[in-house]
This record gives sequence, C-alpha cells and structure tokens, in this order.
Amino acid sequence: MSDVTLTHPIYRIVGQAADQLGIPAYAVGGVVRDYFLQRHCTDIDIVCVGSGIELAKAAARLVDSEKSHSRRTEVHVFKTFGTASFNYMHDGELWQIEFVGARKESYHFDSRNPVVSAGTLEDDQNRRDFTINAMAVSINAATFGTLLDPFGGIKDLADGIIRTPLEPGITFSDDPLRMMRAIRFATQLGFTIDATTFDAIRANAERIKIVSAERITTELNKIMLSPTPSIGFRLLMDAQLLPIIMPDLARMRGVESVGQRAHKDNFFHTLKVLDNVAAKSDNLWLRWAALLHDIGKPASKRYDEHTGWTFHGHEVKGSRMVKRIFTKLKLPLDAKMKYVEKLVLLHMRPIALVEDIVTDSAVRRLLFEAGDDIEELMTLCEADITSRNEAKVKRHLENFKLVRQKLKELEEKDHIRNFQPPISGEDIMTTFGLAPCREIGIIKDAIKEAILEGAIHNDRSEAWQMMLDEAAKLGLTPVKDA
Repeated sequence: MSDVTLTHPIYRIVGQAADQLGIPAYAVGGVVRDYFLQRHCTDIDIVCVGSGIELAKAAARLVDSEKSHSRRTEVHVFKTFGTASFNYMHDGELWQIEFVGARKESYHFDSRNPVVSAGTLEDDQNRRDFTINAMAVSINAATFGTLLDPFGGIKDLADGIIRTPLEPGITFSDDPLRMMRAIRFATQLGFTIDATTFDAIRANAERIKIVSAERITTELNKIMLSPTPSIGFRLLMDAQLLPIIMPDLARMRGVESVGQRAHKDNFFHTLKVLDNVAAKSDNLWLRWAALLHDIGKPASKRYDEHTGWTFHGHEVKGSRMVKRIFTKLKLPLDAKMKYVEKLVLLHMRPIALVEDIVTDSAVRRLLFEAGDDIEELMTLCEADITSRNEAKVKRHLENFKLVRQKLKELEEKDHIRNFQPPISGEDIMTTFGLAPCREIGIIKDAIKEAILEGAIHNDRSEAWQMMLDEAAKLGLTPVKDA
C-alpha cells in the first residue's frame, strides 16, 4: 500500500523514464516535507541512483511525446554538479523539476563545498541537512508512493522539531550554511530547534565566516519575509551568529543604567517594530528599514543628568550606516538601498509631528521629502510605537490618523508629493540674463520654502511673481527680451 499519494502527472512520467533506464528514482526533500505540511510547492527535486542528467533527458522526451504542440522541453544541464532541470506547465502553473544522482559527500575544513562521489539513496539521505528534509518517496511503478523515512522526519514534522539526521556538530562544521537554514526553517515553520542541534550551532558559530555573504543574505531575506521574523533574529542572537554576520544589530542589545535611569533594550524594541511591520506589509525593503531604523542608536547614545538617556541624531547616523551594512551583506546598492536610507532618515519625522501641533507646513515638508514612500513611512512610524503605556500608544495612533488625514488633504490641494518648483533655474537665467550663479539657488530655495510654508500656492503665476520680488531684493532686473 502506498504511503504517499502523488497526484502530479510529472511523477508518473519521471517514474516511467526511470523504469526505462532501469534505475530507482525518488521525490526528495522540500516537496515531500511540504506534502505532509500541506504547503504548496512548485519545485520538485528528484534523486536517482544513477545519472540525474540522463534521467532528466529521458523524462523530457516522454513529456514531449505527450504534448499536443511541437515545442520541445528544454533541459538545462549543469555537468559540473551532475544536475539537470526543466520546467513543466501543469494546470496553468509552472513547475521546476530538478534531477540529481544520489551522492555522498566529504568536506575539507576550510570550505563548505563538498567532494562529491556517486552513492546510494542511503548516502544521499545521510547528507541531507535536517530530518524533515531527508524523506524520500519512490516514483518507480512497482513501489510508487512508498515513503522512506530513516530518521523519523514524519515524527519531527508532527512535533515541530528541527533536527539533523547525523551528529549535528559534524553537520554544521561541514556546511556552516546549514546553521542559517536551521534558523530559517524554525522561523518560517514556527518549529523549535532540537536542544542538541542548537548547542551544535552555538559551538560552530565561528564557522559561518567561511560562508559567502550572498548565501547568508539569501537566508536572512527568507527570515525577513517570514510571518514573525523576530523569531529568527532572536535565534541568531542566542546562537551567537548575529554578532558575526550583523555586528551593528547585535550591538543594540542590552540596557545601560545610571542610578535609577535606564533606557529600553533597543534590540528587542527593533524586533517588535519589525514584527509590527511584517503584520502590515510583505515589502522586504520596508522590513529592512524596520530592522535598521534605530541602528544608529548605539553610536548616538548619551547620558544627560537632567533628561536621562538620549539618542539625538540617531536617524541621521543610522541612514549613513545603511550603505555599509548593505555592502557587507551584498544587498543591492540601488534604489532599494536608497529607499531604506530614506525611511531610516525620516522615521522620526511623523513621530515628532504627533508629539506636537500638526501644522500644515510641517506636513507639507514631510510629504515633499517622503514623496511616493509616504505610506510606507507612516506604516513604519506606526509600527515604532511599542510603549507598554496603552494610553500613550492610543494617543499616538490617534494623532497618526490626524497626520494621515492632513497628508491627504494637502496632497489634494497643493500637489506637494514629488513636486518640482514651478520656476526652474533655466527660467531664472533666461529672465535675468544670468549665467549659473549663487543667486539662482537663492531664488529657487525661496520659492520652494514659500510653497512648503503655504505662503504661496504651488502655482506658476504666483511663483513667477515671487521670483521677480526675490530677484529685486538681490538687485536683479529682467532683461528686455526675456
């Protein structure tokens, strides 16, 4: 009797190809795990005791023989790794099918890249990272659907446990990226890392240094996109990995006191803000802004005997730190980074508004500086209210509603978002016969400030008159043919 009901047609097709080649073949890893978790998965990994490349080509030929159109299935072959893959369309959805021959691995201490040789299914399961990823299901016709679970992956799924198949110290020393993967799976699935396994992560933390930044960041981004990303960052801190991969973030942990005065733990505050944002948005870069919004606090922390602990200018320091952090982690240094820099820089602005009288001019400036990112900035700022004082939280959130209403009203009236001053530098040069000079900037700034203060409307005729008035103050007169 079959243990697993595999309904996707590709399993029968690949199984038929494997039977024709006379080799055993199995669905393995994530697709089996997700089957039992009832999670949708469009990546199918196939392991065979033989050539994965030859099996991929044979399966592709069978796929083509069943198609009604003439386009051939393209097999992507990676000879160096002995793997191959092709895409398969089913019910309007694209699935990626990957093939590899069963193998065993050995490692050198200074590299996470293994020395690979052909092996048995047992060898292949032994090399898997976790028990929940080491299950295999036969797809050959005679044993179709039979589950092979030598390490109790089914039980660990039921118990919500992340555990290595073999001795965890060897597992993590051989391939330190698996430490990040353990924490990522625990975060994504809401599982607990087995105590012995977690102790091995902590003991091997320094080994993470041989892993490339790109690989680490791939796992960090998956943690960031999890439903409750704080789980992962707490585990990274407890495992002593965070001080190695993100020392600036780890440095935020802890509370310093002078007498009876202590500041809050900015690390745990940051994780609360991150979870608050995650509950509202799946925007990865907004989540990065949440993680880094207070990153400048350790460098700006000061104690004042009158006011206590202060972090003046931490948003400016933090914004300047973003590029260095992104560079180290090999995150993109393009508009995504600029977006994070901007939100870190501006995250105190709406909070300052709600703690004071909400003036039109202050809201105009906020709208002008935030531009199209104003909604995400407001989401971040609302998430930043983590006080245990319920009355204070309620008051701030009510005031944020007022700020949002003001933003809407002023945008509709003044069109400030991303506005360009209605008078350009070229207009000024042409009107007064000027070459590029200091006076042009003075006039443009005066017009911009007048619009933001509400002294004039964002209107060309009003701005033109102000240009003439400001030029006259500087002793400039229009040229006759302007």
